[in-house]
Amino acid sequence: MVFDGVNHSSLIQRNIFSISNIDQKFATIGADGSIPIVLVPRSPIFASIALSVPSGPFVLYQSWYANQGQLSPGMILFWPSWNRISHIVSRAVVTYNAPAQDCPTADNVLVNVDLSLTFRIGPDAEAAAAFVYELGAHRFDELLSLQTEEAIRGLVYSVTHDKVNDLREEFALGVLSTLNSKFNKYGVQIMNVKITDCQLPSELQQRLERTTAFRTKLDEKAKTFENTARVLEDKATTELQTLRKKNARRIQFIQAEQKKYTVQLREMEEKAKGELRVEKVQSSSRVEILLKQAKGDEVSEIVKANQTAEGLSKRTDVESKKQLIEAEQGANVKISQAQGNLKKVEAEAAAMVAKAEAAAAGSKSLEEKRKYELEWSRLSVLEELAGKGRRFISGDKGRGILQELIPDIAV
Repeated sequence: MVFDGVNHSSLIQRNIFSISNIDQKFATIGADGSIPIVLVPRSPIFASIALSVPSGPFVLYQSWYANQGQLSPGMILFWPSWNRISHIVSRAVVTYNAPAQDCPTADNVLVNVDLSLTFRIGPDAEAAAAFVYELGAHRFDELLSLQTEEAIRGLVYSVTHDKVNDLREEFALGVLSTLNSKFNKYGVQIMNVKITDCQLPSELQQRLERTTAFRTKLDEKAKTFENTARVLEDKATTELQTLRKKNARRIQFIQAEQKKYTVQLREMEEKAKGELRVEKVQSSSRVEILLKQAKGDEVSEIVKANQTAEGLSKRTDVESKKQLIEAEQGANVKISQAQGNLKKVEAEAAAMVAKAEAAAAGSKSLEEKRKYELEWSRLSVLEELAGKGRRFISGDKGRGILQELIPDIAV
């Protein structure tokens, strides 16, 4: 954020791919005023043959994602993949700008205050680890911004706009002790707090400058006004007397006109009352005529309606009787057809019963006929066997054939 050309600093944690040129990466400030105070290197996938640990910042490392404290600077010949440099924390003193805009004073004047403070993380690796794992860059930025702006607004609101500049030193000492009490336990040391600028609204500043000049001119104008007021007062008195006489003559003329208009108004009222009486009589006559005409129209409409209703009732009766006759004729036709179909079905059923009885009566004669045909077929087979010469058959087959030839002889 930018307030009147001053960037509001923001503290960030930045991810990096390599740990070379660490000082340059810490010194790279973003266009939006972002200041990197913690760098997080990318974790290696495989073991490293050689690892160069930079000197200067606090280099914290982990083993199997468990914090192991600070890593000493120098060259490490073998760096297994379960070890990783987790955080690189800056030891440098950081300048943090926290401008506050539109801070209201006790007399409700909006003031812009620019605050600058310096801090560092330390003094040892334990403090750096506490900062990284208990607070972090992002939360530290939010908390620091909130605390500084709250302190600025509290100070400005306690005084009027003409006394804001007198409290710079007192404010700086108070904010310094407050911030250290809040951040020392997280490994942050606030070293200095200073208000760099305090700006009243430009319009208010111009008005204050113009106020002094205006007071001098006001005294001069007061004297001139007194002399002018006396002259105008005398002139106004003379004009007032002349105006009173002129108004008295106008009042007399208006009163005469009023009496004249009163007489004319009475004449017009009497004329209007007479015309009203005539119009009332004429209106009563017209109303009576219209009423009689309406009653006649009502009787005529009632007669017409009754005639229409009677015609409609007769047509309805004729139509309903016609439909009833047609329905009865259709029902009679259907009944005749059903009776014919019933007789036909009964005749067909009687024929089927007669056929069944005839079949039952002739079943015995058919049985004798079938036995005869079967015996004739058996004899034909035996004749065919006997006509083909002699055969010698013994055993059960021979006895069976002999039984068929002579069924009454036991074999």
